[in-house]
Amino acid sequence: MRRLNSSLSALRRARQRGVALYVVIVFVMLSMLLASWAARGSLFNEMLVGNDADYRRAFEAAQAMLQDAEFDIRGVQPSGEACVPGQTPGDVCRATTTVYFDIETKDLENVLAVVKANSPTTGCYMGICQKRTGAQDFWNNRQMLDAMTASNVGARYGQFTGADAAATANPLLAVRTAGNGAWYWVEMLPYIDPNVALLASLPTNSNVERFAPSRKKLLVYRITALARGNKPSTEVVLQSVLSVQSID
Repeated sequence: MRRLNSSLSALRRARQRGVALYVVIVFVMLSMLLASWAARGSLFNEMLVGNDADYRRAFEAAQAMLQDAEFDIRGVQPSGEACVPGQTPGDVCRATTTVYFDIETKDLENVLAVVKANSPTTGCYMGICQKRTGAQDFWNNRQMLDAMTASNVGARYGQFTGADAAATANPLLAVRTAGNGAWYWVEMLPYIDPNVALLASLPTNSNVERFAPSRKKLLVYRITALARGNKPSTEVVLQSVLSVQSID
């Protein structure tokens, strides 16, 4: 009888050890699943943060390009001082370029003729463009965008103003490799079509006269800036319109 009880006890202990093994295996598997899920969630969050940071960096670069284009149009350096071609090397202050912004209305046709002769496909040369016709969102046409980002078509940061890209906190502004970095293009547009008496049809007290460009330079400038981030899918496009008022 005692031997039988001992045998039954031993059998029960053996079965209990077998069940405990299965329980341990189940807990280990659950722990592995939880760890895997946590790692996957962490990776997903890291991707979101990385994408957001890359977009913000590209957005800030595009904003810097808009400002640099305004300096180029106004003919000033980032410090606010006048840009003097004779005192600067290379393209800075457009000292060696055949196209520039400091022109009167009567000279616009000649400048745009040089632009068209150098870049008939895009209508842009050294960051200066004739009025765009057809689809305005050229950045949505990959073939056209490749042409617009080719060498000597768009302008790079500091190329004509002397701004130091390496001194900025945004590394995208210093990128110069083909198809990467940031660019700006400026369309030179007549403020008033000579064939349309625009001001004659407006009220006497209208503010159009007050905010019109200089009488000798009746031009407005549409600036398009594009910046590409470190990720292939990150691309930011910003536009602004500038009217320069001055005393003749």
